[in-house]
Amino acid sequence: MSVRAYLQWPDARLRTAAADVPEITPDVLGIWDDMIDTMDAMPGVGLAAPQIGVMLRLAVVDASDSRDRRIRLANPEIIEASAIMNDHEEASPNLPGVFAKVRRPRGVTVRFMDETGTYVRRDFVGLEATSVQHQIDHLQGKMYFDNLSKVKRDMLLRKARKLNG
Repeated sequence: MSVRAYLQWPDARLRTAAADVPEITPDVLGIWDDMIDTMDAMPGVGLAAPQIGVMLRLAVVDASDSRDRRIRLANPEIIEASAIMNDHEEASPNLPGVFAKVRRPRGVTVRFMDETGTYVRRDFVGLEATSVQHQIDHLQGKMYFDNLSKVKRDMLLRKARKLNG
């Protein structure tokens, strides 16, 4: 297990959809372990594999205060979303120093393959739901700021360019 480096925006891999995971292998389990170490070092509440240059549909989420509810997701897909919306501040280590308030469904039902290779359905609410949606965006080659208006997105990217050279 180890902490991996983040790709830096505008690396093209951050705009590329990740490949499906056909099965859970020891390699996949090792990637998830590294992702958890990397997420904890950030510290953050979620991480998608493309953020560290692994182009597979893998994500990890832990929005608990005690940091003991690790959720490993392979091939996650939203199958239901709440009509009630929430605003959360979102950021990404791929674009350090900037953040924005993003509006997303307050709750989602997600189908994914867990660490045993079984497909499960799970409901996520609040910050956990926001994080899962954020990670699924990454797996589809999207960044959180793609959910902003053009004006807000342009302002955020300008600020990021100033901060990150």
